[in-house]
Amino acid sequence: MKISRIAQVGAVAAIAALVLAGCASNEGTGGTPSEESDGPVLEGEIAGGGASSQEVGVNAWIAGFQTANTGVTITYDPSGSGAGRDSFQAGAFPFAGSDRAFDADEIAAGPFDGCVEGTDIIELPTYISPIAVIFSVEGVDSLNLDAATIAGMFAGTITNWNDPAIAALNEGVELPDLAVTPVHRSDDSGTTENFTDYLFQAAPDAWTYEPDGVWPIPSGEAAQGTSGVVSAVAGGNGTIGYADASRAAEEGLSTVAVQVGDEFVSYSPEAAAAIVDASPFEEGRTAGDLAISLDRTSEAAGVYPIVLVSYMIACEEYVDAAVAPIVKGFLQYVASPEGQDEAAAAAGSAPISDSLRDKVTAAIDLIVTP
Repeated sequence: MKISRIAQVGAVAAIAALVLAGCASNEGTGGTPSEESDGPVLEGEIAGGGASSQEVGVNAWIAGFQTANTGVTITYDPSGSGAGRDSFQAGAFPFAGSDRAFDADEIAAGPFDGCVEGTDIIELPTYISPIAVIFSVEGVDSLNLDAATIAGMFAGTITNWNDPAIAALNEGVELPDLAVTPVHRSDDSGTTENFTDYLFQAAPDAWTYEPDGVWPIPSGEAAQGTSGVVSAVAGGNGTIGYADASRAAEEGLSTVAVQVGDEFVSYSPEAAAAIVDASPFEEGRTAGDLAISLDRTSEAAGVYPIVLVSYMIACEEYVDAAVAPIVKGFLQYVASPEGQDEAAAAAGSAPISDSLRDKVTAAIDLIVTP
């Protein structure tokens, strides 16, 4: 579907200049310095922003890319998926990170002010991570929970940690007479949309609210961003929340093993990657728009269903053509085996499969450079 542009770009957050180290044949190197030049292929500065969930991974990508391209500076504002999509659509960011793709109606409505009129956006599923259900209860390090019980705790129908529904799944665990305090994101968040999508798909009787990036009910405690949720859960007693698993591990928080079929599965990169590869792409998308429709109800062994796929979003053709080579080179690094391994080491994310990488690389090749 084509994207209209009805306004000229106002203030672009980053202005980039392409420095050709050799000739046009140097394009498409994934940001690696030319072997035929003493200097970097690219030089300039761009700023992006969006999903806080992939902040650690993005910082690893930026560090790796800038090491190979010493004349480039990239910054990333982890202001949340909604803010990132808004800023990208307004032309303020030449790329954005988001824990969900733009939906078809949003794309149809447009405009995308940083993209040349009549061209499409690309959406790349380059960051795959489990969403951990995190909690803080003194003396309890881990729990087994099914989807209906998790949904009840966040919906406010299960209000005490010694509730029979929790006890039945955790024989031998001493559960306190303590109020359940659910913590959710206060901002428009792709992590929230993925988490509520899991609740809606896996526990429709207990969670009747459509998936949404904005928390749908006035219950519990609200906190800004991933860091806010992690801090609120860690600082309380009786709190439960959800956050990118990399932050849960970083803070040493207690986590939930989720029931899948007849087993309880703890989060892991491998379990997250398994459900992504088993899920289809959304229908009706353009060649470079690789939105994935996740199946949260799978009962396959070893699958962890509470997973987010975070996207890098860019234009096929930019109004400010100078930003295109840096964005393209950066995204090539993000999708490369080296880039995926860097993010995995830093954030505990799951590297994308070779088959998915082929599709992502083909999408990146659609970016028009001078």
